[in-house]
Amino acid sequence: MSATVPATGKPGRDCPHCPRLVAFRQEWRAKEPEWFNAPVASFGAVDARLLIVGLAPGLRGANRTGRPFTGDHAGNLLYATLKEFGFASGQFEARIDDSLTLIDCRITNAVRCVPPENKPTPQEIATCREFLSATICEMPKLRAIVALGRVAHETLIAARNAKRSDFPFTHGCMHPIGAISLFDSYHCSRYNTSTGVLTPQMFRDVFAKVRTFLDVA
Repeated sequence: MSATVPATGKPGRDCPHCPRLVAFRQEWRAKEPEWFNAPVASFGAVDARLLIVGLAPGLRGANRTGRPFTGDHAGNLLYATLKEFGFASGQFEARIDDSLTLIDCRITNAVRCVPPENKPTPQEIATCREFLSATICEMPKLRAIVALGRVAHETLIAARNAKRSDFPFTHGCMHPIGAISLFDSYHCSRYNTSTGVLTPQMFRDVFAKVRTFLDVA
């Protein structure tokens, strides 16, 4: 790993690295002072064997609540699926004070700050990769990663110092990269689920593979 990787995978509340994201964050702090409006930390224990990587916080989801996939549509399918395969317990109520807990699982995003129109730039993705690399490094038992979408997949490949051409993004595919296996899934966004790009069964199939993999690892 690069010597520039920070000691922690958690950026500060006023992380200054991406000027466009800083400006957008400040805009929404002024509009909605009660919202979280800051880089969203990973959710789950560092000793988990599974890491799930999404794209970025949703404006009215994690950017509002401060917890990944909490407060927007994508979390409904994600957390229901995690509960079904034993990676979560409790009741998901789309707020940070619900009873939901993760089991042997951690969730993070490729970009920690909400981007305008949910579209981080390539430079913002590359800049935030240092926090993703640090998140991976601080998980000593990590064995499997689920990439939700092509952006998460490609930044994970870069974070592992691997060649993108050797590991093409393919929904449902598993890529062994050293001691870690990367599982690909289309993102569980409202757009993907409403258009049929991703069905609940397709999503469950990915996590069934992950569950089998970890049960025999």
